[in-house]
Amino acid sequence: MGFTRRKFIATTALGAAALGVSTEPSRAAAPSGSQAAIAGPPQHPVLISKVTGKRSLDEAYEMLLRGEDTLDACLHVNKAQEDDANDDTVGLGGLPNEEGVVELDSCCMHGPTRRAGSVGAVREIKNVCLLAKAVMQHTGHVMLVGEGAQRFALKMGFPRENLLTERSRKIWLLWKEIHSNEDWWGPGLAAPDWKPPVPVPPPPKTSEEWRQRFRKLEQMAAGLGIPPADRRHAIDRVLHPPTGTIHTSAVNTKGEMSGSTTTSGLAWKLPGRCGDSPIIGAGCFTDQDIGSAGATGSGEENIEVAGAHTIVENMRKGMSPVEAGLDACHRLVNLYHGDMNKVRFIDMVYYILRRDGAYAGVSLWSGSAEHPRRFAVCDGKGSRVEKTVALLEGESIDWPPIPKLPKE
Repeated sequence: MGFTRRKFIATTALGAAALGVSTEPSRAAAPSGSQAAIAGPPQHPVLISKVTGKRSLDEAYEMLLRGEDTLDACLHVNKAQEDDANDDTVGLGGLPNEEGVVELDSCCMHGPTRRAGSVGAVREIKNVCLLAKAVMQHTGHVMLVGEGAQRFALKMGFPRENLLTERSRKIWLLWKEIHSNEDWWGPGLAAPDWKPPVPVPPPPKTSEEWRQRFRKLEQMAAGLGIPPADRRHAIDRVLHPPTGTIHTSAVNTKGEMSGSTTTSGLAWKLPGRCGDSPIIGAGCFTDQDIGSAGATGSGEENIEVAGAHTIVENMRKGMSPVEAGLDACHRLVNLYHGDMNKVRFIDMVYYILRRDGAYAGVSLWSGSAEHPRRFAVCDGKGSRVEKTVALLEGESIDWPPIPKLPKE
């Protein structure tokens, strides 16, 4: 896992964190009930998003320079990922639930008008980020889900589409074959009787056993008609189910803010499952006076700490974007009383933008040296990718737990 106690203590500044992270507020926090004085709007627009949004950030930035709405700029970034059939964590081609059906979630918040819209467990509608905006604009509700959300989409003119591409369908079939006795049924991490799982079958002990295991998986993929160039990716998706999701927050030179999050959700989930992405205050929260935040990662845990709302409220009390995000990560650890046997199974990245243009990417885990946790940002200095500030050094463990693939 690459976890080191010394680094853990150094990054948390709380030596007792491994035994139970303190819930004391950051030293930078203002007294309870007070509101920090946020500086004026930035000289240049600022957007922050998941790494996958980088390719669209420059276009969204130009939209802001032209005076277009901050929410439309956020949606431009997120929609690009929904339209991309090769992005199997969002929209078209997203990896499905355990029954092979793609279900999408999204929410948005518009700072200038202080409105929000959200949709959950939506089937056969590709651009759910735009659907969330339509809920905000054309209904008196904040959230629509399932069949009701789909009916509303069709009435609003959204086309009905089959979102399960041939590529994602074959990956699902491979998952079905490999995980015939493993799924999301059973007690979760929060259950009092939960025990660390034992991988079945046991992980290979030698490189030759690894090669044999991998060859068997490749043969299964070949039997399903997965092209050779796609087989390793398919196997990786099966063994390490992605949590998906993209979040984008924006602020313009008037200080107007918006945020949007969209996802196909956790791969192989139970039908009807909604994570944090459609939950206002968890997967996305924007306060016009303070800032905007969003999340990608372990949705169930992020709902329980109301991550995005917690971060914005922390900034209201005087914390910097980094401090606000690290505090939310501490709360994730506190869910399991600092029990690293459980914390190692969760992951989180927060995307944080303050009204004055200050920003941060904050993660629960740092990632490996080869694949550090990162985020994308675009401002007056152009679009780029930066490393997150991490609470814990190392990598999380995938859930359900499966040994990592050997290097080629």
